[in-house]
Order: sequence, then C-alpha cells, then structure tokens
Amino acid sequence: MIEHVPVLREEVLESLAVREEGRYLDGTFGRGGHAAAILERLGAAGELVVVDRDPVAVEAARAQYGTDARVRIIQGNFAEMQALTEGADNAQTFDGILLDLGVSSPQLDDPERGFSFRGDGPLDMRMDPTRGRSAAEWLRAVGERNLADVIFRYGEERHSRRIARAIVAARAEAPIDRTSRLADIVASAVPGREKGKHPATRTFQAIRIHVNAELDSLSDGLEQTIELLAPGGRLCVISFHSLEDRIVKRFMRGHTREDEAWRGLPNVPPEARARLRLVGRARRATAAEIADNPRSRSAVLRVAERLS
Repeated sequence: MIEHVPVLREEVLESLAVREEGRYLDGTFGRGGHAAAILERLGAAGELVVVDRDPVAVEAARAQYGTDARVRIIQGNFAEMQALTEGADNAQTFDGILLDLGVSSPQLDDPERGFSFRGDGPLDMRMDPTRGRSAAEWLRAVGERNLADVIFRYGEERHSRRIARAIVAARAEAPIDRTSRLADIVASAVPGREKGKHPATRTFQAIRIHVNAELDSLSDGLEQTIELLAPGGRLCVISFHSLEDRIVKRFMRGHTREDEAWRGLPNVPPEARARLRLVGRARRATAAEIADNPRSRSAVLRVAERLS
C-alpha cells in the first residue's frame, strides 16, 4: 500500500476537538491518515463514518477498518453525504465533519489512474473509474472554445486558448489517450517556463476538476453539512487551490450572518438566523511539515462551528 501522509494532522485534530464518545464523518477517506488520527482519540462508544468515491480508497478502508465496530465505510461522493449517511435514525447528526479536498497522493502516484503527468498512463482522471467519462473520452468530443474555457476557469491558465488550439490540432492526428502525450502537447503550446512548475500543471488540474465536477460537488456537500452537524459540531475543510478555498470561505462566512431580508429586525425566524461561527483564522502548514510533506505547501484549513 502506498503511504499517505495526512496534511495538517494535528491542526485537524485540534479543530475537530474529538471526544471519546463523539460521532464523526470523514467525507474524503483517501488512505485514512486523518481517519486513523480521529480513531486514536475515539473510545468504544464513538463512531466514525468514512466516505470516498474512489473504490480503491474504499477497499483500503475495508482492509484497515472493516473489523472495527466503531467504523462505518461507505462508497460515494460527499456531495451526497446526507443521503449516504442516513441510517435507521435519520435525525442522527455528527460532532465533526472533515473534508480533505482534491486528489490524494496515492492517486497521483499511480500512473494507471491518469492524474499526473510525471508518469505515463491512461488518461483517465476519474475519482470513480466506474462512472462518467474519462478525461480521454471528454477530450475526444469537447469543442475548442469550451476546452479553453475549462482550462482558464478551473486551471487559471492564461495560455488556455493556445493550449486548447494545440490539443484540438493534435487529436485530429490521433486520439489523446495517454498522460505523457497530453503533457507534451501542453508543454509545446506554452511559451516559456514557470520556475518550479511543469507547464501542464494547470491544464491537468482543470481537466481533472471538470471530469469529476469537483467544485459542484464541493458546493453541494458544504450545504449538506449544515443539517448534518449537531449544535457545537465542527466543520473542517482542507483545500489546495484558490478555487476550492474561495467556495469554502464564502460558504462559511455566508452562514455566519443573518438573512439580509431580516437583518436588524426583531423576532428573526430560525431559518434566517446565522447557522455557523468561524473558529479561528485559516491555518496553513508549518515550515517543518512542508519540509516533510511538500504536498502540504498549498493546504489551507478553515473551520466553522454549528450554532444552536
């Protein structure tokens, strides 16, 4: 099994304020680094529900915790976590919810998953390879203008039009179905080199986000956490790029305020009141953690608490 080092481990544990008898949800199990840390603090009466859309991650969870009575393992997208976590008691809520966004290290390190340009593999990029279109299938059909828009919007790539034009020209000669070929096409289309960054980084990110509808899933999942959290329960979200962090920041801040239609009026109804309070400021990895785990360099942790 490929080792996975969880980012901001201690900060997450501190922010969740894990109680021995508490009930927690890890909506992005990955390879279980954060889950293992939560379980270290849970007692026999505690419960941890782990969710992941990647069947390989779910298989890893079952291998690690399939016999642990405190753990419930579910395959699915955290965008549907409210439906996924419903049990016999639909009113059951969580004392903490964790979302560690983006692609995991094991996914990046496995060339067969097609997430990375660092090794040659099939151009797939799906979090769940059993559902939806792969990146290669999408690239065969997408129009040049839409492709440029995706690369610009989700990759924040200023050379998006040049890259899209090069991809469309290359696919006319032969399908683009390998990660190395896509990386070479992008690299040849981008003028100059950004220090310390492969020229295909933003394009790969953009295509992955689009193929997996990651930002839509994030928005849908965040809204569900309001109903899933118990009063006093904590929501912890780790993001790795500005697009994710912007959505998380706006969501948390938006729910710390009363509905504008009722602001300043007496007898504000419950549904119009603030539902969250921010817990501290955004937190980032220390220099020591970044040295040990370079993936943590761009990580941002935001925390909010459910109000009564």
